[in-house]
Amino acid sequence: MILEITQYGNPVLRKKCRTIGKIDDELTKLAEDMVETMVDAHGVGLAAPQIGQDIRMAVVDVSHDPECVSFFKVNGKDAKMEEYMPLIFINPDLELEGAKVNDSEGCLSIHEVRANVKRPSIVKATLPLIDGSTIELETDGLLARAIQHEVDHLNGILFVDRISPASKVSIKRKLRRLAAIEDR
Repeated sequence: MILEITQYGNPVLRKKCRTIGKIDDELTKLAEDMVETMVDAHGVGLAAPQIGQDIRMAVVDVSHDPECVSFFKVNGKDAKMEEYMPLIFINPDLELEGAKVNDSEGCLSIHEVRANVKRPSIVKATLPLIDGSTIELETDGLLARAIQHEVDHLNGILFVDRISPASKVSIKRKLRRLAAIEDR
């Protein structure tokens, strides 16, 4: 089922999300709906607060572009990224490494806004998956960026919080308009 995507201005997007205790059928169904919603919206990631849930779960899928990473390791071994997509994880723990890279980002919860965001180029993550297993993932490129972006959502941080002061000034009016729409 395609879910409604929460938009900028909704307070749930600013909440630090609750840790998930157990995986049950309801949570698994929500994860499936989140993947369907993300695909329908042409996104590469979606976090639970973006569908109004303040829980630590996100989905990411960059398999449309297998060249978007230069390496992908699971549990210390080279792996095929496509075999892990869509990546559905809960309660993530990230280590960020590498030089910071500036690249354009957008968000399904902030329509019509894109801006450059500097993020570390490499992610090492401990990711409990929706199937109950846990993986240690290491990657770079678009996947590393998407994971960081979605985990930010779980901590109440939006990509517009990470842009330069000059960029913030340039989008300030647009953000005020979007927040006013959400308040209606």
